[in-house]
Parts: sequence; structure tokens; C-alpha cells
Amino acid sequence: QVQLVESGGGLVQPGGSLRLSCVVSGSILSFNVLGWYRQTPQKQGDLVAIMTSGGGITYGDSVKGRFTISRDNAKNTVYLQMNDLKPEDTAIYYCKAIRGVAAYWGQGTQVTVSS
Repeated sequence: QVQLVESGGGLVQPGGSLRLSCVVSGSILSFNVLGWYRQTPQKQGDLVAIMTSGGGITYGDSVKGRFTISRDNAKNTVYLQMNDLKPEDTAIYYCKAIRGVAAYWGQGTQVTVSS
């Protein structure tokens, strides 16, 4: 059973930073794609950032230049560094891992950007 556990969300002021973590059970080297999505009541399945096993990285247009996805294979952890946060970044952030035809999701972590 694959489990993904996110952490690092919280309340931050506009312009601030947060780093999200996603710990994956088992070796993250076995996954084809690792990444982050976010959800609001108005929009679901919004791509934030994904990285492939081949090293390719894709960012959503609204976060380019502000967010950075990275991984630590030894810790089986995927990170999302979020800088210059804006109120419109407020959402539940979900970690996703894909292995073959199977996709796995974490439980989500709330990020709220507000003054």
C-alpha cells in the first residue's frame, strides 16, 4: 500500500514563503511521476509542479518563477518550495505519485495566504 503524507502547510502573509514536504512510502525511484496539485472550491486538479523520473519538470503557468519542486531520494521525499506567495495561491495542496497506470494521492495540506 503506497502512502503519501504531506506537511508544511499553514497561514502565511502575501510575499512570504512555505516549503511543503511529501513523504512517500517506499522508494520514490520506483515512480514515473511525482508532483503537486492544488484544489480550491472554484478549481480542482490545478497543476502546480511535476517531475518525471527522467528529470523533466513542468510548472503551472501561475507559479513559474516562484515555486520550485525538488526531491530527496534518500528520504523518499518530494518538496515544493513556494516563494512570493499570493492570496490566489490559497488552496489545498496534494502530492501525487504515478507508477505505471496507478496514481496515488496524499491527504492534502492547507495553504492560506492572507494578511
